[in-house]
Amino acid sequence: MQFDTWLIYLAAATGLSLSPGPNGLLALTHGALHGPRMALFTILGGSLGFVLVIALSIFGIGALIAASLAWLTVLKWLGGAYLVWLGIQVWRSPPIAVELAAAGPPAGGRVLFRQGFLSAATNPKVILFFTAFLPQFIDPRRGLAVQFAVMAGTFVATEVVTEYVLASAADRIRPWLGRVGRRFNRACGGLFVAIGAALPLRG
Repeated sequence: MQFDTWLIYLAAATGLSLSPGPNGLLALTHGALHGPRMALFTILGGSLGFVLVIALSIFGIGALIAASLAWLTVLKWLGGAYLVWLGIQVWRSPPIAVELAAAGPPAGGRVLFRQGFLSAATNPKVILFFTAFLPQFIDPRRGLAVQFAVMAGTFVATEVVTEYVLASAADRIRPWLGRVGRRFNRACGGLFVAIGAALPLRG
């Protein structure tokens, strides 16, 4: 991956990590319930789940590219259309509400790790999203293993930082989401639309 392409990927990955999603919401909730240090188990579990999903997506895409390079163009345009559609859905969605149940016994790190992992790895929308997102950055002339390491490492790093910030500031962010959540969703939805419309046009 060329450096300028990586910078675009980094910016997109950061924006996507900031957008509303189940793992960000889980980190926010666990940060409010158990504190940011315990929420790290949730975040690390989700990161492992994302690595698994990215691996399945990128090597599945690679198998199609090996059959015919034309599939990469098809995937880019289908993926771009899906990202535009997803952006419209996020734009129209109501603000995220974080409702906290009464705190029970303290949760162990293994439980939180498992919840984070399952939230990322078993969500079919996450697999569909990465299948739409990753082809925009794949270079068929380079090895997939290195590209996987760069893409997974970059995304996981942005996700860990973003979710830890959410978990650490949970008590302040939850009321803020109630006040400006709709505008926040529109900003994230606009980001998805921009990515979906612009990236397939790149060479």
